[in-house]
Amino acid sequence: MTLLYNHMAPRFSELEQQMVVHIPPGGNWSNIPESVPSKRLEQIRRSGGRTTYYGRLRWEKPSYTISTYFNRIGNGCHIHPEQDRLISTREGARLQSFPDSYRFIGSKGAIYKQIGNAVPPLLGYAISKHLSKYIKGKSFIDLFAGAGGLSDGFRMNSMKPIAAIEMEKYYFDTYLENLNPKSTKGFIHGDICDKKNQKIIVDIASTHKTDIITGGPPCQGFSLAGWHNKDDLRNQLFKEFVSLVAKISPKLFIMENVPGMLSMDNGEFIKKIMKEFESIGYHVNQPWKLNAANYGVPQKRKRIFIIGSAKPIKIEAPEPILDEEHFITVKDAIYGLPSLEPGEGNEISNVSFKAHSNYQKYLMGKITAEEFYKKIQLMKITV
Repeated sequence: MTLLYNHMAPRFSELEQQMVVHIPPGGNWSNIPESVPSKRLEQIRRSGGRTTYYGRLRWEKPSYTISTYFNRIGNGCHIHPEQDRLISTREGARLQSFPDSYRFIGSKGAIYKQIGNAVPPLLGYAISKHLSKYIKGKSFIDLFAGAGGLSDGFRMNSMKPIAAIEMEKYYFDTYLENLNPKSTKGFIHGDICDKKNQKIIVDIASTHKTDIITGGPPCQGFSLAGWHNKDDLRNQLFKEFVSLVAKISPKLFIMENVPGMLSMDNGEFIKKIMKEFESIGYHVNQPWKLNAANYGVPQKRKRIFIIGSAKPIKIEAPEPILDEEHFITVKDAIYGLPSLEPGEGNEISNVSFKAHSNYQKYLMGKITAEEFYKKIQLMKITV
């Protein structure tokens, strides 16, 4: 028997239950008959809508982006490929590449946000391995740490966070729950704009060889799915990131965000960010635009990364590990987990199940991320 965390499916209304039975794998809102009454569906039929609305996943393909609203049937492609329900929080975490041992803390709504906002740990691992070519140290500082997806990927590469800061209480609780540090000194639940918090981080950095600062400032104002508001005050939080890089002087920094940042204000906003880092003496590379599916994550999730170095060196993006023909699939990720009805599941379950893929072996801790990468490279050669 094995402990399984957060395998809980969202509830369905009676109307949503009527809708879901009509949607085949790969299908969407267009498969729901007009006899099912819905004002929103009427509006979508009149004006058109994204093909992912009311979408059902396919076993043989990666998922689309796991958003913070994967508990809502109409907000994306989050219906289980076979069972008439939305994916569980654990299934969402698996599609994000979080190991099964990674436990999320907080209310159900908070857990959806933690999973949906996270950098997939496997993508973080690929980035960390790539950046290891340019540094020797193993210590890093995590700003806007979230639930710890990027940090977990770095830790898979034997790197160690010496300090981290996160404003949201449940996110921070999840971070600490899974990091389980010997000392919580330097790990701060609080506002990065608070100068006292910044001093704690700078003081910790002064006692270590800190080669990398990582982080992802809140992205709601940049998101193409959101307001795309250049006046959103959250869009200015990158300045606190710049300020801490200036005070700590790491060899590298890496800042993550959504692709919407590239087009904001006709591309001027990202140029502003790059100039801010250049003004403190850093060489800033052209932003990377990475698709998590190319790095072993069973999800078509695109993110951008701004990388800067204290020395004027060109740092190209990591080479993709997988092409579309070999992407890890939804079946690789979630097949074999205990069946659920809408609204069923527990925060902690004691269950018996086995790994059905190399990816699941990684999730279950039977092989490391490095061993998983070796196996998928071998798979590409032998196919």
